[in-house]
Parts: sequence; C-alpha cells; structure tokens
Amino acid sequence: MVIVQTLDGEMGVLPGHIPLVAPLDIGPMRIKTGEVERRAAINGGFIEVTGSRVIVLSEAAEMAEEIDVARAKSARQRAEARLEAQQAEIDFARAQAALKRALTRLKVAGHEG
Repeated sequence: MVIVQTLDGEMGVLPGHIPLVAPLDIGPMRIKTGEVERRAAINGGFIEVTGSRVIVLSEAAEMAEEIDVARAKSARQRAEARLEAQQAEIDFARAQAALKRALTRLKVAGHEG
C-alpha cells in the first residue's frame, strides 16, 4: 500500500487500484509492504497508478533515514522568521512552502518539531 498527500487530500493505493494520475502536495508518503512501513518526505509532484505499479514523480523526495534533522530544523526556523517579519518584499507563498517542506521532513524523520 502507498499512502500520499494529494492536492485533494490523503489517498491510499492498494494492489489492483484503478489507473489514475493525481497531483501531489508537499507531505509524507508511506509505503507499506506486509508489516514493514517506510516513510518519505515528498516535495509535490505527481502519482501515477497503473494496473501493477505506482510511480511517484517529484522534484525532491527524501527517505526518513536520509533526512538531515538539523538542516530541516534550521529551514523551519528561517521560514518562520520570514513569515513573522511580514515585510512587503517577502514572498509569502514561497516562505509557506518552505515551512511546509521543513515540517514534513521533521515529521517523516520522527522529530515533529
């Protein structure tokens, strides 16, 4: 089973799922094989489901064990500072996306914040 965050909400895909393509949001991805679950932080993209496989296309994806927690915490702090400053020259959408990516990486790595 693959569980991802689409732009319309969380979606789970089991074997035999109908074919589809859906846009992905920034968020965690869980891959369950039997009793084993792996987690990854996904930076948007697309999921394609065919009769026999799932393909995730993303600009960036980090498996939980690959996440640099200190770097993610630093990125979260920078994004929060930008959003709190509320200066006219700040690109709020970009700062919000940076914050969401950092929070997702920390969640996937097991360091909620």
